[in-house]
Amino acid sequence: MSKKTIVVMAMALVSYGAFAQHDHGNHDDQKGMGQKMEPMFKDKDLGIAYGHYIHLKEALVASQMNEVRKAATKLEASLVSVDSGQEAKAEAANVVSAATLDGQRKAFASLSNEMSTLVKGGELSMGEIYLEYCPMANENTGAYWLSSEKEIKNPYFGDKMLKCGSVKETIN
Repeated sequence: MSKKTIVVMAMALVSYGAFAQHDHGNHDDQKGMGQKMEPMFKDKDLGIAYGHYIHLKEALVASQMNEVRKAATKLEASLVSVDSGQEAKAEAANVVSAATLDGQRKAFASLSNEMSTLVKGGELSMGEIYLEYCPMANENTGAYWLSSEKEIKNPYFGDKMLKCGSVKETIN
């Protein structure tokens, strides 16, 4: 190899190393720019159930009744393996059996309370979970939900009132 090739390759490696360091240094900033760090649990079964819960929440945000039912069915099945998951499993079954989107949302409020108890009792090995609240949900009695991101995406009203709510607690 010629000296010129070696110098060019060395410069490329140094540049890449500098970029990698720069990129690593801004990792936290990038989380807010679309990249989010998904929470991970020490209890794998709870992590799987939480993933199904988030899918269910997103289906409610999108007002997709059939997708809500599918996600709730998967959540219900996954909760069988979770310690103390029986109450949440029963609430997930209520979401599955609800005949309307409004019924699914009402059942989701009770499910969210149970999932919140499980998540707070579990141990995160990475990331954060946000307990969010909308005072107008459930016919103005208010309701909570869990989210992997701070940005409010209200599952109780979908696009009618997507941003209604606030973060009440950060679980880490």
